[in-house]
Amino acid sequence: MVDEKGKNMKCLTFFLMLPETVKNRSKKSSKKGNSSSSSSSKLPPVCYEIITLKTKKKKKMAADIFPRKKPTNTNTTAVQQYHQQNLNNNNTIPAPNWQGLYPTIRERNAVMFNNDLMADVHFVVGPPGGTQRLPGHKYVLAVGSSVFHAMFYGELAEDKDEIRIPDVEPAAFLAMLKYIYCDEIDLAADTVLATLYAAKKYIVPHLARACVNFLETSLSAKNACVLLSQSCLFEEPDLTQRCWEVIDAQAELALKSEGFCDIDFQTLESILRRETLNAKEIVVFEAALNWAEVECQRQELMATIENKRKVLGKALYLIRIPTMALDDFANGAAQSGILTLNETNDIFLWYTAAKKPELQFVSKPRKGLVPQRCHRFQSCAYRSNQWRYRGRCDSIQFAVDKRVFIAGFGLYGSSCGSAEYSAKIELKRQGVILGQNLSKYFSDGSSNTFPVWFEYPVQIEPDTFYTASVILDGNELSYFGQEGMTEVQCGKVTVQFQCSSDSTNGTGVQGGQIPELIFYA
Repeated sequence: MVDEKGKNMKCLTFFLMLPETVKNRSKKSSKKGNSSSSSSSKLPPVCYEIITLKTKKKKKMAADIFPRKKPTNTNTTAVQQYHQQNLNNNNTIPAPNWQGLYPTIRERNAVMFNNDLMADVHFVVGPPGGTQRLPGHKYVLAVGSSVFHAMFYGELAEDKDEIRIPDVEPAAFLAMLKYIYCDEIDLAADTVLATLYAAKKYIVPHLARACVNFLETSLSAKNACVLLSQSCLFEEPDLTQRCWEVIDAQAELALKSEGFCDIDFQTLESILRRETLNAKEIVVFEAALNWAEVECQRQELMATIENKRKVLGKALYLIRIPTMALDDFANGAAQSGILTLNETNDIFLWYTAAKKPELQFVSKPRKGLVPQRCHRFQSCAYRSNQWRYRGRCDSIQFAVDKRVFIAGFGLYGSSCGSAEYSAKIELKRQGVILGQNLSKYFSDGSSNTFPVWFEYPVQIEPDTFYTASVILDGNELSYFGQEGMTEVQCGKVTVQFQCSSDSTNGTGVQGGQIPELIFYA
């Protein structure tokens, strides 16, 4: 029994001494001749090609195939403790045999994330004054990134214990490390752009793709201009196209957003040059002046009229001032002070004179976007006792397979001659109002549909049902739709319809009001 215990003690001593033994051996080997070490480090370059396989089955990890059994209370507490240490920076794991707590290599590898245990390199990340020191493990990093592989094991590798990275934010660098170590993607709206930059810099393509997907799903008029600028910088053409779709359809919202003032000059020019902007030119003009004021601050200039014009440069002439409504020009651009006296006089003559002067400004109106109409009924009719309006709601639910922007609804009018209606239109998603407007429209007694518009187009995401509603006040008898369709193909967009519980006036899939959805795609 004593001998057995002795053997066990020797065994335990061996495992405790092993790291030190390996460390001593590495030191001895480093003292050998340079010829052997240089020949082993000069490996032929390797090309990697990343191939995305499309399969119906989700690729499973070892942890999915072999689910971990619930540990005992002691182990559970230990695992939670290690995870908490893992979140904090530079914490090592003191307990012996911590490896036994994790059944898969993926989980054991994740323990090393942001952990000083066995770290053989450190990164000082962030700009001066905002740095954070993060531990790393060369082997893990080299497996996850070809840039790290070249940095640590390539022909020009430098044996540095500390590497400074001033151009990457600490939070973004940690998000990239988490992906490399844990195979987990943890993105946040305020750091996703910085994470995309880090993923591009260190060639981590799957993380970069996830960042782009995150940006596409969170894309809106508020951030479209900033993301357009960044997508061009990161050379992401798909994201650039999505940004343009939002900016074109919701141009006035995009131009009035705070993010518009944060774009670079090149992006400003591309937006001002855009033919398909769906906005009034006075809104474009005011947005350019707002950008110029912020740009003066960035360049540490006084926001005077002269300096605003200076920072705008030739981009000022991309604003199509001669295409403004005369009232907009007279009460807005002409009194802004940004135009010279000669420019103001020439533009006034452009509006009024038969012989128009030559202008430096573009005088051709923008094409804008042509709205599409999805008509869901195959016929319409009227009866002596239908369709009546007494403050009740006509409503229908719909879903699309591509992102679109609902600009308004087409509605039926009076079946008893010309009449005026007051219409309150509304668009909701899961009970949340996304857009609404109260307006009037005049019907001429025909069975045509008459458009009623939202103030701004409403962005509609695919594969989600939205509720379109209208409350009409006017002539009680009107036309109504018949032979409704549950699915309509409108150009490249497929629209599905279903009945809404909000409808209290009889409108449904088969018949009723709201015969058309008017949208941009």
